[in-house]
Amino acid sequence: MRSSVSIIALALVLSACATKPAPAESLNATSVAEAPAETQAELSARLNTWFDAKYEEQLQFSPMGLTFLGRKDKNDQIDCMTLACQDEQLAWLKEATEEMEASFDYDALSAEDKMSYDIWKYQYDEAAKGAAFRYNGFVFDQMNGIQNFLPTFLISFHTVDTPEDMTAYIKRISGSARALHEAIDVAQESADRGVHAPKFAYEGVIDQSKKIITGAPFTDGEDSAIYADIKSDIQSLVEKGSIDDVQAGVLLAEAEEALKGDFLTAYEDVIAFATADMANSPDSTQPVGAYLQPDGAAYYNYRLETQTTTQMTADEIHELGLSEVARLRGDMEAIKEKVGFEGTLNEFFTMLRDSKDDERLYYPNTDEGRLAYIADATADINRIKEQLPNYFGILPKADLVVKRVEAFREQDGAAQHYYPGTPDGSRPGTYYAHLSDMTSMPKRELEVIAYHEGIPGHHMQISIAQELTGVPMFRTQAGFTAYAEGWGLYAEWLAKEMPGTYADPYSDFGRLGSEIWRAIRLVIDTGLHSKGWTEEQAVQYFLDNAAITETQARSEVQRYIVMPGQATAYKIGMIKIQELRAKAEAELGDEFDIRGFHDTVLGGGSLPLELLERKVDAWIEAQKAA
Repeated sequence: MRSSVSIIALALVLSACATKPAPAESLNATSVAEAPAETQAELSARLNTWFDAKYEEQLQFSPMGLTFLGRKDKNDQIDCMTLACQDEQLAWLKEATEEMEASFDYDALSAEDKMSYDIWKYQYDEAAKGAAFRYNGFVFDQMNGIQNFLPTFLISFHTVDTPEDMTAYIKRISGSARALHEAIDVAQESADRGVHAPKFAYEGVIDQSKKIITGAPFTDGEDSAIYADIKSDIQSLVEKGSIDDVQAGVLLAEAEEALKGDFLTAYEDVIAFATADMANSPDSTQPVGAYLQPDGAAYYNYRLETQTTTQMTADEIHELGLSEVARLRGDMEAIKEKVGFEGTLNEFFTMLRDSKDDERLYYPNTDEGRLAYIADATADINRIKEQLPNYFGILPKADLVVKRVEAFREQDGAAQHYYPGTPDGSRPGTYYAHLSDMTSMPKRELEVIAYHEGIPGHHMQISIAQELTGVPMFRTQAGFTAYAEGWGLYAEWLAKEMPGTYADPYSDFGRLGSEIWRAIRLVIDTGLHSKGWTEEQAVQYFLDNAAITETQARSEVQRYIVMPGQATAYKIGMIKIQELRAKAEAELGDEFDIRGFHDTVLGGGSLPLELLERKVDAWIEAQKAA
């Protein structure tokens, strides 16, 4: 978004269970001490069979997660959002992890199997630590609130190929209403404990919720987004001959009843909760950091640990950010001089912000400008595809499309983002762009964002992970922010090595602007959540060090406020991947193979940075031995 989310991970985090999964057939009847001697291949096969069985059990907690994987079992259900369900899933994960430890001798495992074992254990350990902070953070906010997530899921991910799929869609409308009420209960419990979202977050929740229930069948006017999607799906069934007009009418009537019933009531209740709790929101002129919440300092440290997958402290991250901002300002000075601008760097920033009518620098704020943005982003992605075989041995099979964000969740100046496709390629990956305000989408940033969200960034990394064979399935869906966002930012930097990229110096300035953006995040996130910074202080620091507009800066800062620690992952992940590449180049010299390095980084799925380093170190030693 300039970030992305592992969607299956999001589905599993947002929820616990709709129904308790049936346990898989026991695969560990023999303890480690009793186990007969096994060959390495037999041990590996037994471990991977265990992982796949356990991961299937875990998937059954999340009907929505199954849908993200392109599966249609449980596709008439919406995940459970209660704390009791969260407890049940954590208890299951604890039991599964203890079973793994009792059933497999770690020292006897191969290096790759140890990696799988360690990833599973790491995920459980972080989940267990997180249980202490279940009331911290915000259930409803303008970025990732469930009020947005549910209709996006129904419109974009619930596929309707048969009449039964449409019936399942209608059941999921009612299930969404139940989930929203469960989420309100959790949010109310957090509020009762003194955790209140900022006013701007609640304002975003209210605005988005009103947009979802505006238009037919809720109000007069054009069809609402979800109703338009339902009509389109039903009409598609008619055109395929799957149903006749009478059956179509029945389905549409059932959908209308579901929307105008519990679904509408649930959104009205979300609006009522947000309106009421807004009175408790912190003063916008005062510090708003996570450290102000109950156990807030510990909560923020936990967030930094989970997002960066390191033990770096807030102070260390803050200082790293200040250092990186200073370095990148120097690189930006060089481009400013290259284009012949004679003022200071900050005056150059101002010129870029104020040149919204210059079509060399900005698209027209019209539908034509929006279509041009999508066309140009697609062209940049297609051009770089041609270079991929020179830098990667493993290439993604899944396609990528560029789309405008749906109207009900579109925000001026909000960050672009990526949603993965299905592992089987039946649904392509999607790079979503917020295009409601084209003055917040300067041309200089288009290229770098396309590389970050698309190719060789998130689409490539996530698609390769989902398409992996030879590793347990849970690894193909694992998500670690520092790895994923670090790769996205590394991909921006890597693209500069490829022919035909960043040819315009303003686009190269946009690349530096994107990188300094992530360095600024290190400073601002830690400033907000550990050093008492206010929103205004953070916005001003952004404007002093980047050419973005105030709309963009404020949207970013408000994002950091409601997502503590997440924004620190990008630069820390990028620096680690760059350090590992530099180490490999130094140790291998002329034998360094860029394709082999990238395949090593991407070929095991998402990893905590410590495990990524272990994997690259092993590759270096193997190359030396070869």
